[in-house]
Amino acid sequence: MPDELNETDVNGTYEAALEMSRNIEADILVNPQKYRVLTGDRPTGRLHIGHYFGSLQNRVRLQNLGVPSMILIADYQVLTDHDAYQEISQNTKQLVIDYLAAGIKPGKNVIIYPHSYVPECNQLMIPFLTLVSNAELSRNPTVKEEIQSAGITNVNAGMYTYPVHQACDILFCKGNVVPVGKDQLPHLELTRKIARKFNEKFCIDQKPVFPEPYALLSKTPNIKGLDGGQKMSKSRGNAIMLCASEDETASLIKKAKTDAERTITYDPVNRPEVANLLMLISLCTKETPDAVASRIGDGGGGKLKAELTQALNTELRPLREERKRLEADPAYIRQVLLDGAKAARQIAVQTLNEVRHVMNMEI
Repeated sequence: MPDELNETDVNGTYEAALEMSRNIEADILVNPQKYRVLTGDRPTGRLHIGHYFGSLQNRVRLQNLGVPSMILIADYQVLTDHDAYQEISQNTKQLVIDYLAAGIKPGKNVIIYPHSYVPECNQLMIPFLTLVSNAELSRNPTVKEEIQSAGITNVNAGMYTYPVHQACDILFCKGNVVPVGKDQLPHLELTRKIARKFNEKFCIDQKPVFPEPYALLSKTPNIKGLDGGQKMSKSRGNAIMLCASEDETASLIKKAKTDAERTITYDPVNRPEVANLLMLISLCTKETPDAVASRIGDGGGGKLKAELTQALNTELRPLREERKRLEADPAYIRQVLLDGAKAARQIAVQTLNEVRHVMNMEI
């Protein structure tokens, strides 16, 4: 880890986490092999352009810098707040297709794996649960928000232990960097606390088993749905899926919300719907949103939507062509998952052996 901040500096404040994230970003350029990234998705559906700009591009960037990366498909975690378990297998394969089509290259440095195929990871749950209190789990703000957003009235225990499960996901592979948004910092802070408590309790006269992971905070602006008001989500009907055709993309953008003012300006506060579409164009063309707005001028919402349609379809054309090729080769997709699970299990077995050793459970 960079030496600019010590542990006590990064506990508790967003500003400190942001500063550490900047330091890590700078150090990664020089020492990529010093880090191991843990990232991933729950297989609750296909990915959309919010995922593409918000996480997939960053994963490809880190991969290309040479940072070892573990990409988790958190299939067990779907069970905490979703009933769509019948679709987990298909959604898992579709995630892999999206990953590969976006440019992720599985291999020695990048491991893609489903959580349920790494049982050694889940064996960390019991010792980790002994290191946190019920009160800590109950007051986790991210869990509270997820319960509220999912409309859950009868909360299962899996939801409350979800942050501990995430700690297992991060720590089994000794991940020391986790790309997250600001809202995920409480989860990561609990993981840091679990790692610290484990090392303090069981590694008194020995080398610590677990690193305390740090956040790599997203640089991508908050991407809203085509309604301009809520986060992009398939369930809200305001998303453009990566697997959508160019015609489907055009049709969806035509329905996007703008406003009655003809002159296009970038004003996120007063014109959030227009600003969101401008930002999406800028993410494709690498112009600033203001520059895009100036170019469109008084062309109105029609020209704005036409520009976005062209920019998105141009940006996603190579990905969509690769998706079609990959969908025609299900055996390869399955092999990627099996190879990833095998590699992840090798790491997990080694970590579990270290855990048994320091906990005096070897036989």
